[in-house]
Amino acid sequence: MSYSSVHAQPTIDSRALATGVGIGLAGGFAEIGVVSLYAALTGTDAGDVARQVAVAVGLPDVSVASGVMVHLALSVGLGVALVWLVQLAVLRPMRTASVVGFMTACLAVVWAVNFFIVLPRLSPGFVTLLPYGVTLASKLMFGVAAGLAFCRVERRWLAGRSARSGMRLST
Repeated sequence: MSYSSVHAQPTIDSRALATGVGIGLAGGFAEIGVVSLYAALTGTDAGDVARQVAVAVGLPDVSVASGVMVHLALSVGLGVALVWLVQLAVLRPMRTASVVGFMTACLAVVWAVNFFIVLPRLSPGFVTLLPYGVTLASKLMFGVAAGLAFCRVERRWLAGRSARSGMRLST
């Protein structure tokens, strides 16, 4: 199925914001899943990772739950940015593979900037908590989950729009 961008210019209206929140949460929980799986397989404490996320943004001595909330808040911000980037890229027609590939590539760039530029300065200890391969896998999984969630939201929105106007969607 192909999707078409609704906006000629990138905008963050209420629909785009809601989409960004949804795909950010999907990606954030996908990352938590990857880190939790790694922790379960290796005996690593996933709670340390959550706490260090909060430390990286300047919140020392916080609970695991606080670290998870900070992670999810950052994920939501990233989701909104991804919606804006997809609109900016004007991926027409936006096929699922194109959107997922685009978002996954964006997250690979985010990972590289985070782990080689930002985190070594903000929180050097965070960089060594998990192997690079695990942190990269978690970011790539964020991109896949966000891309799939975006396509699902767009498909539902376009279907509702088509139903209201009497148009049929091509598959």
